[in-house]
Amino acid sequence: MSKPILTEQLSKNGHVPPQYIRPLSERPTLLHVDPSEPSIPLIDFEGFNGPDRPRIIKEIGLACQTDGFFQVKNHGIPKSVIEGMVCVSREFFKLPESERLKSYSDDTAKSTRLSTSFNVKKEKVSNWRDYLRLHCYPLEDFVHEWPSNPPAFKDIVSNYSTSARSLALKLLEAISESLGLDKDCMEKALGKQGQHMGINYYPQCPQPELTYGLPGHTDPNALTVLLQDQVAGLQVLRNGRWVAVNPIPDSFVVNIGDQIQVLSNGRYKSVLHRAVVNNKVERISIPTFYCPSQDAVIAPAEELIDEQHPALYRSFTYGEYYKSFWDLGLHKENCLELFRAF
Repeated sequence: MSKPILTEQLSKNGHVPPQYIRPLSERPTLLHVDPSEPSIPLIDFEGFNGPDRPRIIKEIGLACQTDGFFQVKNHGIPKSVIEGMVCVSREFFKLPESERLKSYSDDTAKSTRLSTSFNVKKEKVSNWRDYLRLHCYPLEDFVHEWPSNPPAFKDIVSNYSTSARSLALKLLEAISESLGLDKDCMEKALGKQGQHMGINYYPQCPQPELTYGLPGHTDPNALTVLLQDQVAGLQVLRNGRWVAVNPIPDSFVVNIGDQIQVLSNGRYKSVLHRAVVNNKVERISIPTFYCPSQDAVIAPAEELIDEQHPALYRSFTYGEYYKSFWDLGLHKENCLELFRAF
């Protein structure tokens, strides 16, 4: 394999190389994002296991129905864990290129790999990002594969991924209850479950109006818990317009993925979102993807199907869905249309 070209190598050039330039009709139109548009809901998660549980469940249900996205504060993950995760992620991407490339692979089946753009084997236009992809549940099955440099990487990321899993399971309870289902319904539907993490690095871009960090897409998994550094870049589509989701210190962005749209029989929507870049400062974002196991059979919850609400999606395994998602390579904004029941 020839030496890969990481986006970070190109960030000091005065221009964006041709393979990163989007056709005119597909460019970010950054000036059309209205800064006065209200952002996604912010939900105070404190008291979820106490008297505030009904309020929190109601707010989460409304956010899933109307936005597909929300932010949570007072979630119980210590500030030190959050700051440690962002810090060690930045340290990894500041390592010498030769050290980082020890983790490089363009094989999408590998459970631990550094790569660039999205799917370099299939895409025609590249995205302005490098990323480290980690599988992290069950933790003991994967942690030995992770980078050993920086020296504290494995310990810090293990601690963070365990905390993120705990929060994701509470959020799945809230989403289940908000639909009138048993609190463990969503968790059971995911089978043995899986958890992936992406550490996204978006270098400074000399011409951010020509390219994306990631173009508009929905997430193929069940639930995403996103940790951002304090640099803006995430945008969500609402009523046909892009809305900026600016970082709030010590909070997480949460969005439902395609699998919850299916399990909720379309009541909750997996919403298009994108990452834009800027010419002033680099950005780090760390999504934790909570997933079904590959053999889990996904279908609308039976309790949500009746004569007035027929099943909108056929049953499928998550492995089948995930393969379709990667094969499309973000060329199709939403993979769900391939799995409609009619």
